[in-house]
Amino acid sequence: MILRPGDRAPDLTLPDHLGSVISLAEAAPRSAVVLAFVPFAFSPICGDELAALDRWQKRMRQDSHAVDVVVVSADSKYTLAAWARQTAADVTLASDFWPHGDAARAFGVFDEFHGVAERGVFVISPAGTIVSGRQVARTETRDFSEDFAAALSSL
Repeated sequence: MILRPGDRAPDLTLPDHLGSVISLAEAAPRSAVVLAFVPFAFSPICGDELAALDRWQKRMRQDSHAVDVVVVSADSKYTLAAWARQTAADVTLASDFWPHGDAARAFGVFDEFHGVAERGVFVISPAGTIVSGRQVARTETRDFSEDFAAALSSL
């Protein structure tokens, strides 16, 4: 079941595309986090969403808002590194590769049959609670404007 507003966000520790390890518990006290799960690197819809999230991240930094974007996929960190290089995206790409899909499962957005994350997006407050969470069909491109509005309201 997908996590809902008011739920405590699971403390994820995942490798990122740069070879570091990221922790939601460490990021949350400093900023709100927009956590977007995507099924596949290099797919057309995921690429469109990555570009949109990159624009949002740049806007948040430009306006000095304490909002960070983390994109999570069950792809390996090496695949995500190649995707970041190809797209020149400046958001954190986190690998949920092993144990496969554990982060997506913790948020209730893992498709066991296909072995991928569904298109879930969660806003996590600096206090570590879910401000908003939603899931859309894998064929649908998300508009993230409401997610970033929720992130700003949580600051």
